Amino acid sequence: QVRLVESGGGSSQSGGSLRLSCVASGYTFSDLCMGWFRQAPGKQREQVALSDNDGRTTSSSSVKGRFIISRDNDKNTLYLQMNNLKPEDAAMYYCAAKPPGRWCGGDFDYWGPGTQVTVSS
Repeated sequence: QVRLVESGGGSSQSGGSLRLSCVASGYTFSDLCMGWFRQAPGKQREQVALSDNDGRTTSSSSVKGRFIISRDNDKNTLYLQMNNLKPEDAAMYYCAAKPPGRWCGGDFDYWGPGTQVTVSS
């Protein structure tokens, strides 16, 4: 069982920055496919960025060039550096994980409780 706990959410003005963290336990972190997702009220959950266990990362077109996903395997922690925030980035942000052996994408098995991000214009 993988346990995920996010932190770092909060409020920012448009153009500001926030860094989210997600600490994982219960599995060898370096083996996990990890991802950040977000969901705004009334909208579907959106994949933001992924980090696989080979160090490859992907980002959605809506955040490319502004958000950076990274991981510290020694600290069992996934990060999301969010720069140049826009009001449309406001959402609940979730960290997710899935064990190795499957494509690092699609459905994830484990989810954190989420951390709220608000952005004022």
